[in-house]
Order: sequence, then C-alpha cells, then structure tokens
Amino acid sequence: MTHILAIDQGTTSSRAIIFDGAMQPIATAQKEFTQYFPASGWVEHDTDEIWDGVLAVCREALDAAGLTATDIAGIGITNQRETTVIWDKDTGRPLQNAIVWQDRRTADICAELQAAGKADRITAITGLLADPYFSGTKVKWLLDQHDARADAAAGNLLFGTIDCWLIWKLTEGARHVTDATNACRTMLCDIHAGGWSDEMCGILDVPQAMLPEVLDCAADFGTTSLLGAPIPILGVAGDQQAATIGQACFAPGMLKSTYGTGCFALLNTGANAVTSQNRLLTTVAYQLDGQVTYALEGSIFVAGAVVQWLRDGLGIIATAAETEAMAQEGRGDAIVVPAFTGLGAPYWNSECRGAVYGLTRDTNAADMARAALESVGYQTLDLLTAMQSDWPDATDAVLRVDGGLSANNWAMQFLADILGAPVDRPAGVETTALGAAWLAGQRAGLYPDQAGFAESWSRDVRFEPKMEADKRAHLSDRWHRAIEATLLV
Repeated sequence: MTHILAIDQGTTSSRAIIFDGAMQPIATAQKEFTQYFPASGWVEHDTDEIWDGVLAVCREALDAAGLTATDIAGIGITNQRETTVIWDKDTGRPLQNAIVWQDRRTADICAELQAAGKADRITAITGLLADPYFSGTKVKWLLDQHDARADAAAGNLLFGTIDCWLIWKLTEGARHVTDATNACRTMLCDIHAGGWSDEMCGILDVPQAMLPEVLDCAADFGTTSLLGAPIPILGVAGDQQAATIGQACFAPGMLKSTYGTGCFALLNTGANAVTSQNRLLTTVAYQLDGQVTYALEGSIFVAGAVVQWLRDGLGIIATAAETEAMAQEGRGDAIVVPAFTGLGAPYWNSECRGAVYGLTRDTNAADMARAALESVGYQTLDLLTAMQSDWPDATDAVLRVDGGLSANNWAMQFLADILGAPVDRPAGVETTALGAAWLAGQRAGLYPDQAGFAESWSRDVRFEPKMEADKRAHLSDRWHRAIEATLLV
C-alpha cells in the first residue's frame, strides 16, 4: 500500500488522482457534469450524476496507474464547499438536486435575518456573513419548500455538503460524517467552541438530528469496498482549505489564492480567529489532532468562470489557452465586472449583476479577453487590500497561486503588477488534490509531517511586479469606479 487516491470533486468536474509514495501524481481521470440553471441566480447539480462520475473516475485512475485497490493506503477527499444536499436516510434518494454554492435563491432569507438583527450574531458565532453563499439558508429553504422539517427532526433526512454525501455513498450508508473545514462553511457551526451551534440551528430552524458528525481533517472517516478491496478514507478538506494545505501554508502570515471557477484567497492567522472589519470571512484553515488553525478568507464568485463565459457565452474563444495571446494584443480600455451571480468579498452584494465599461466601436475580442483576465487581478487586489487592513502582518506576504487560471502567464504577471507583490506558482499544480492526499497519506503513515511536507514545496516561477506605481494607482481607481457604478445598478 504505497499510493494514495485523491478525489477532487469540483464545481464543474470530478477528478481522481493517484499519488505515489513521493507525493507525485502518476495517473488522473476527470469527468465533467451538468450545470443546471432553473432560474436567474439559481445553480444546481444532480448529486447522483456527481456520485456516478466520482466512482467512474476512481476506477479509471486506478486502471490508468496499473494499480488495484490493494495498492491504495488511503483516500483523501476535497470538494466544492457549501453545496448542499439533503437525502433520505433509508433510500439514499435526495430531496432534489443539490443547491450549489453559487446559488443566490436564499437572498430573501438572508435579508430577513439582517432585518431581524441577526447578522452580527451570525458573524460572531460562525465567522461568516448572512449571505446565500453558505449552506445554512439553503438547508432552511429546502426544508421549507419540501415541508420536510418533521422528517428531518425525526432523523429520517440527512444533510451534508458534497464531502459528506460522497463518504455516505462510498461507505454504503455506514458513515454520516464531515470535517471541520466543511462544517465551518455551513453557517451552522460555532468555529470558536467547535461543533454545531444550538443557537444557529435555532435561528435557521434546522434540526440537529440531520447533521453529520464533525471530525478532524485527518481522521478515520470510514472504509469503502466499492473499488475492489477495502480502502480507508483518511483525509477530508474543503477545496480551498485543501489548496492551503497543498501549498504548505502552515505558518501564520502565509497566503494562497486559488483560481478555479471562483477565486479564494486564504491567509493563515494561526490560533487567532481574526474578526474582519472589511467583510472578509473568519474560517477554519484546518483542524489536526483537535487543534484548529484559522484563516481570513476572501471569496470571489467568478474567476475562471469569466473565461468560460468568453467561450460559452460570447463564443470568442474555443479554448481557455487562447486568452493569453489575445490579452497581449488587447488595449486595456475595457473593464469587465463579472458579477454574474453578484459580488463576493469585500462587497457581498447578491443583487448586482455583471457589467462592461469602456466599450467603443472598435472594441474587439482581444480587448474583451484582456479585460476578463484583468478582472481576476482586480478582484484579488480588493481581497488582499482588505486582508492587509485586518491583519497588517500580511503586508509583505508573497502570494502563492494555484488552480487552472494560474497556468496563464499573462494573467499571473498582471496579478503581480496590480498587487505590487511577488506571485509564486508552484512546480506541482495539483495543490488542491495534493492537500487531500497529504492528509490521508500522513494519517496512513506514508507521508511526512507538516515540516517535512513544507520542505518538499518547490516553486515553478515567481512573477515579480513590473508596473509603475502611478499606473497601478490609475488602473485601481478605474476599477473601483466601475465597481461603484455596478453596485448602483
């Protein structure tokens, strides 16, 4: 048993990656799944399609590696966070499609919580904001819509984020568990005391009987026998926390940003749960051996998704890779504010929608591609500015980046330029899956401890800022004027 199987269940696809004893990926399988948009601002996933895809890619990755289940020391799972599933304990049938983290249908519930004066209390307990992003209001909405609260209180219905759903399916219903990083994103967890909050469950009218047991990120989550032989599930972390681990951001002050469908920047604040004054989130970075390490997090809803919009919405590119050359040709006159499902941190406005500014008669596809990539850098600037205000020790931090968009050299150079700070891209790009694999491998005794793992991290390239301060200030001012205009619409 010299290998680890990492399951990376994302917003648009599911992957399985086999890591060897040296923590190197040796085989990968990936499968996209359907995105459902039943109404404006609503996003859903078919949980059975996700499960079928996960099982399929696990088998494909094992075949590609020439391995069997008997070669696997453990499974690590990382997942899209906040996406909400409720299912029948006996039949395993979900109430309906999963409600995805991007979904904004519970904006009215959040507005009612704010009007009732609950927002400050929610932040004090959970570190989160009263926003549709998080799972708690999605659970409330599902129970209300399906008149299912009595069944939930009786223990007939189970709630879980995607990690919990996958563990339940992998263990054939034997284990209803989650980890601390996923639990802390539900708006039902007390991140200071640990575990589920009686007060939050009362505020949202969510029966605790439907909630999973909360474990460390490296723990015994159960065993699956669906891949040919028993394999223990030993590591779980939400995708952004897994990327933080995979980037070896173990020391307070270290900072990473992941560019997938959205963008998520996490700043390790150690044992100190910093309360943001700039509408950032206080979250659990990881929990090991019962000890919690906290982080400040800024969440951008649309990062890589803006490139998907260029491809699928506008049809001006065939592949994401084309944007790098196009951005070099673009003139930089246009500004894209990709508020397709509202704006995340530090604005947290679920009602505004995307906008394009600076259009002229000769604006072309290259200009739009450049503006789309620039929007990712600008949004990251907003996050890091807020983090530096909340935690001044982060002022001189180097930003470690990962995710699909981090492969775009033009976008990463612009990011360094607009931040005025170095940006490091690691040699190993599979940081999210690697974080999950390390949790499982360390638990299995196969991989080194935190210090040994941190020593193994290596940089592919550092992007140094080249932009003059005056130009950086001018571009930042244009962006913030565009944001102000978007928030008014």
